[in-house]
Amino acid sequence: MAANLTEVARHAGVSIATASRAFGEPDRLAPATLERVRRSAVELGYSTPQVATGTRTIAVVVPDAANPVYATLLKAIQGQAWHGRHRIVLFDADEDLRRERESIELGCRTDGLVLCSPRLPEDEVLALVRDTPHVVINRVLPGAVCVVMDAERGPTQAVEHLSALGHDHVAYASGPHGSWADEQRVGAVARACERFGIRLTRLSHHAASIQGGRAGAAAAVASGATAVIAYNDLVALGLEAGMAELGRVCPDDISIVGIDDIDLAGAVTPSLTTVRMPIARSGALAVELLLQAMVGGAPIDETVLPSQLIVRSSTAPPRGPRR
Repeated sequence: MAANLTEVARHAGVSIATASRAFGEPDRLAPATLERVRRSAVELGYSTPQVATGTRTIAVVVPDAANPVYATLLKAIQGQAWHGRHRIVLFDADEDLRRERESIELGCRTDGLVLCSPRLPEDEVLALVRDTPHVVINRVLPGAVCVVMDAERGPTQAVEHLSALGHDHVAYASGPHGSWADEQRVGAVARACERFGIRLTRLSHHAASIQGGRAGAAAAVASGATAVIAYNDLVALGLEAGMAELGRVCPDDISIVGIDDIDLAGAVTPSLTTVRMPIARSGALAVELLLQAMVGGAPIDETVLPSQLIVRSSTAPPRGPRR
């Protein structure tokens, strides 16, 4: 039996993400690493799935195609699939569980599925996909191949950064109900706050959008927190806009931290301190793993790609009680 990508990565002494990059984005690897992976592939008789399987149709289900995170994911998925001229069919659930359910059912009529942050309960997702080859991005489902963006390291760094600035009361602005990533992120923030002796206030769930952030601005101000960590960058930007309407200035009155590092985060004023997530890498790797699954490749454990805090201008030491 031909080797799979996991075996190539192990033989070359690299992560599966690095091994995948050797075939999908070789220009992003050091020459020595690229040569080592490719030599291992030759020695083990590995053939990239896009060469071995012919053209396939892949369904991609996202919660909200208007969200820049999913736009980035889609671009990466399309780019990786293009190497084998595979077709991509998009299903936008629009944060509607009934629509997500139907989208998965329709997607099962294709050769394979990429599920991006599905909101449905895990037993329902697994019942819907049945035997259809599938990969899940940014959620862990038992028995599924999962590509996860690390929700522990980056948010922990964010709390450590706020603690170093002198903040002792932080609020967390929650994302949509049913978001697995939201629960992982708030869990990491809570553990870090306990570690650094910081009081944490969890705000209500809101849409993962600028308007969702605006809706939570009054509660954030009323909480008395001197800093807010938001579910994502869009919520963070909405919080800033909403707080400005309430007479609060970021970061003088309140510091704000986002998560994702979308392009807009570095272009606004003040530029947004945020946790950079490996969004594009997750999409490309998901396609590689799905193609491997289509040809009967051995299942792999979940792959966790790293996150990192990016410090910009939206965080500063607390000014003290507002008069």
